[in-house]
This record gives sequence, C-alpha cells and structure tokens, in this order.
Amino acid sequence: MWRLARGGRPVTVAAVVAASAGGSPGGWYGWLAQTAPVHWAEGGLVALQAAAGLPWWAAIVCGGAALRTAVTLPLAAHQSRLLAKLENLQPEIKKLSERLRYEVSVRGKQLGWSDKVARFHFKRNLRRIITELYIRDNCHPFKATLLVWVQIPMWVFVSLALRNCSVGALNSEVKEQFSTGGTLWFTDLTAPDSTWILPVSLGLLNLLIVEIFASQKMEVSRFQKLATNFFRVLSVVMIPVAATVPSGKYDN
Repeated sequence: MWRLARGGRPVTVAAVVAASAGGSPGGWYGWLAQTAPVHWAEGGLVALQAAAGLPWWAAIVCGGAALRTAVTLPLAAHQSRLLAKLENLQPEIKKLSERLRYEVSVRGKQLGWSDKVARFHFKRNLRRIITELYIRDNCHPFKATLLVWVQIPMWVFVSLALRNCSVGALNSEVKEQFSTGGTLWFTDLTAPDSTWILPVSLGLLNLLIVEIFASQKMEVSRFQKLATNFFRVLSVVMIPVAATVPSGKYDN
C-alpha cells in the first residue's frame, strides 16, 4: 500500500477510499464515486503526493499535467493527423462528386428517373465513394472523436477522486491536508472559490479550446456542428456549476 505521512501518522490508500465513501451521496452519483477508476485515480494522486513531497495543490497540478502529457497529447496529435487527412481528401471528394453527379444525370435521363430518384442514387453512391476513401486513407471522421471519448471519462473520474478527497469523513487525514493544501487566494482546497476566478478561467479556457478546433479549415458535418455548439454551451454553463465545487478540482 502507498502511504502518506503527516505528523508521523501514515495514511494508506485504503484509508483514503474508506474516508471518501463516508462523504459520498447515495444513488448513481454515489455509486460512480466508488467505482474502480475513481479509486485508481485517488491512489495515484496519493502516491504522487507522497513520492514527490509536494503541497497538495502542486501535486494535483502535476498529476493533471502528467495525464495530459501521457494521454491527451498523443490523442490530440492523432486527431490532428486525421483531420489533416480529411482536409486533404476534400478536393478529391469534390471532383468525384461532380463526376458522379454528371453520370447520375446521364443515367437518369436514359432511365427516366425523377429528380427525387436521381438525388437518392447520387447520395447513396456518394456515401459509398466517401466511405471507400475513408477506408483507403484510414481516416474515418469518428476516429477523430477518440480524444473526446477518452478525455471526458478521464476528467469525470479524476474530478470524483478529488471530490472524494475534498469532502471525505470529518476525521479524514487527506481532507485535513486539503483544507490547508492550497495556495494564493484558494488556500482551502475543500471550499469553493468565492472570487469565481477559477471557475471563470476554467470556462474561458474550455471555450477557447472549442473555438480553436472549430476554426480549422475543413468542411464539417451537421453532427460536428451540433457537437461544437453543445461544447460551447457546456463551457459557459459549467462556470456557475464549477463555482459550487471544491477548489481542489480546478487544478486537474
């Protein structure tokens, strides 16, 4: 077991988990807060703080930076390569689309197709052609969303782990350390930021990231537009929500 010493008293990861269980609400949220990935995040955080001997705010920042370096950065690079491949395909797709439109038009006149039938055949064959191009270049657009599907669960599990440490049992050793483990204006990591500096900064940073990805020069599907607008709204909505959570959760 990893141990964290404070005042000569050791704290095991099991003790952290047991303490966090006492402060978790019931229902699905309480169930999620006690899942294995959350406990792994708790154990990793305790191990990092014990090994590095850093104050808690610095340990949380270093843990977040390590996750982003080991997980987010490689996935973001992979996503950028996929988006570049998709953009490079656009001229070829446009050329093939024009040729297909001409062929469908000629074929439609020969067989007496109506405009509706001609559009149906055009869209069906264009989808087939585009899918073949995606397979050829190994760049299906869904693969570009891998970063989202990994980053969101990771953020949820780490946030719940920090919450467990912040609002554990009253005699929790880790909670006591969190209450004095902050810095600057947020010295108490178990209390919300009354100045709103951290939640506003978090929301603006997320909105900036969304806008950077949205500004990339490539044609986007209707689903991608809806997803972008969803994350824009989410970035703004999370500001008042984040203002109610312990300050320790912002450092990750």
